[in-house]
Amino acid sequence: MSCNNRQEPIGEIARMRHAASFEGPAPDIEFGCDVFDNETMAKYVSKETFNRTQEALESGTPLSRETADDVAQGMYRWATERGATHFTHWFLPLNGSTAEKHDAFLEIENGKAIMKFSGKNLILGEPDASSFPSGGLRSTFEARGCTAWDPTSPAFIKRHGNGATLCIPTAFFSNTGDALDRKTPLLRSLQALNASTRRLMKCFGKPSGKVTVSLGAEQEYFLIDRQYYLRRPDLIQTGRTVFGAAPAKHQQLEDHYFGSIRTRILNFMTEVERDLWRLGIPAKTRHNEVAPCQFELAPLFEEVNLACDHNMLVMEVLRQTAERNGLVCLLHEKPFNGINGSGKHNNWSISYDGRNLLNPGDNPGENAVFLTVLCAVIEAVDLHADLLRASVAGAGNDHRLGAHEAPPAIVSVYLGEQLTAVIEKLVTGSESGHKESRLKVGVDALPALPKSITDRNRTSPFAFTGNKFEFRAPGSSQSCSGPNVIINTIVAEAFDRMAQTLEKFDPEDFNDRLTTHLRKTIRSHRRIIFNGDGYTEDWIREAEKRGLANLPTTPAALAALSDDDNAAMFEKYGVFSRRELASRAEVFAADYQRRIHIEARIAREMAATMIRPAAMRDLDETLHAIRSAMDTNISAGVKAMVGHADAIGALVDELEVRICDLKSCPEDDPRGTTVRMARLRETVDAIEKLVADDLWPLPKYREMLFIC
Repeated sequence: MSCNNRQEPIGEIARMRHAASFEGPAPDIEFGCDVFDNETMAKYVSKETFNRTQEALESGTPLSRETADDVAQGMYRWATERGATHFTHWFLPLNGSTAEKHDAFLEIENGKAIMKFSGKNLILGEPDASSFPSGGLRSTFEARGCTAWDPTSPAFIKRHGNGATLCIPTAFFSNTGDALDRKTPLLRSLQALNASTRRLMKCFGKPSGKVTVSLGAEQEYFLIDRQYYLRRPDLIQTGRTVFGAAPAKHQQLEDHYFGSIRTRILNFMTEVERDLWRLGIPAKTRHNEVAPCQFELAPLFEEVNLACDHNMLVMEVLRQTAERNGLVCLLHEKPFNGINGSGKHNNWSISYDGRNLLNPGDNPGENAVFLTVLCAVIEAVDLHADLLRASVAGAGNDHRLGAHEAPPAIVSVYLGEQLTAVIEKLVTGSESGHKESRLKVGVDALPALPKSITDRNRTSPFAFTGNKFEFRAPGSSQSCSGPNVIINTIVAEAFDRMAQTLEKFDPEDFNDRLTTHLRKTIRSHRRIIFNGDGYTEDWIREAEKRGLANLPTTPAALAALSDDDNAAMFEKYGVFSRRELASRAEVFAADYQRRIHIEARIAREMAATMIRPAAMRDLDETLHAIRSAMDTNISAGVKAMVGHADAIGALVDELEVRICDLKSCPEDDPRGTTVRMARLRETVDAIEKLVADDLWPLPKYREMLFIC
């Protein structure tokens, strides 16, 4: 690739940046106008049908065929009025993406074409499941799979240039009832946590109330110009650059974070938000992130099942909007080596009867509930740190976790100084070395704590941030469902264990015995609490002393899914059967191995067909220059040229060795493959620093990250 070919995008991008401007004020968008929510449903179905639907949702009972038909007719009228010609059951298979098969509303009756949509079409579907990963839950030749309407996540309309499609969120399972998706276990985990929370609240004399688990998923992503993307086979095939030398300037000056947003990017963000608002997704915050060309979008909190669905739509809208704007949205956890990667901060909280259980409150009774819930969550994380780590395992996240930019692969809980002091007072009865009376839960009020009672700790995987826990380890491309299935289930178990003890207490000495039990709980699990810098080597050594697991790679992390005790817990709460859990372990392990294999193949191909020819052209031109100089008896510069030729020649020889070394690595050895890819990268990046700029075939970091 010649200099002009590689440099060609720069002029066009500059013109686009110069021309980009707002054309008047943004049009008014009716929030949720493309969503069939309860308010919309009430307008399109009878009052009786609407009430029966709400009752069914509250009780968890299935809709009658008559009610389903009425809802389907209302949904059909609404969707067709908004331009929809097709419908699809929208679901979340185990490949980490979304899936949809579009069917027209078209039917043939008595030889005539009619438009029709029934309750059967709404509630159940039978997609071809043969090519979705199942981890042995079904055979490849058994194509049948089933989708079932999830009425807790409202239907919505997806628009494209020539029309619109009604999308119905659904669960996906085999004809034997095994879950083949990410939604079904999430719904099961919510059901388990609902029951456990009610049981625990009953111990405090709370009347029956509604349990709401909320999630706010902050989404990080990179944007680069599409012309650069199309010139990078590694980005096209894997989502990350397998080669690329660090530019002189990247993020060292810390000048991108929260900086002024460039006009072209701001136009993109505005378009994204308009599309999200139409879909009822409460996109709230947008800003520049730490790395150049890295950004973040954060929504308001929503019920966790809906928030997980919405986050999948957020990623889709980001990708599609980028394409319309001549950009590409990179959601890989580590698209650029040596540059901060992207995560997805999972802000989790739980409420009972409208009150956030992770809010300390203003009186002793609320303090008692808060401290009990807090202690239960700490216990859950300590006992099941392995499952939390497994929930964020993946080839992309292996490059990010612990890379001095993201939480380490060691799971710990951050509480902050003030709340840690309260916990210490609960345990020891002293604070800051001064003797004080022991804190009596439910009698003594906590000190007045503002809503945001903790500083944020970017190095903590599981941090308490005032009235919620922020799980910072999920990767930017990952579904939120997996981590929240784990959090919900382990907290449900901890609530049940806590309730089992509290139920035995006599009301007369309940507070004293509660204090004693919480003290015991914290003493047993305080090893998981760490408020320091999780990036340091000192913490790795300290964590080892505490007995905390360090699981830096996906294969090590996925071992938790094969643990008998973990399987027994999931089975007890009806979240996963043993077959289903084993299937996840198999699917995720195979996905990891395949991704590493794809990366290795594209790295070999690029090294052999793009890097080596560029290096040899540089060597040939240098040798030609040396010969010309010698033929004309010019000695000046010859020594430098000979040194350059020696350096390039040595690297070409090294490149050949490392290509062969990578090629010889067995496909079933992802760890060995990863190590050999890293060695090949070292050689290629060294060549990039020496080869003449006009001969280098790939867009460089300095271009992709700064010219957009």
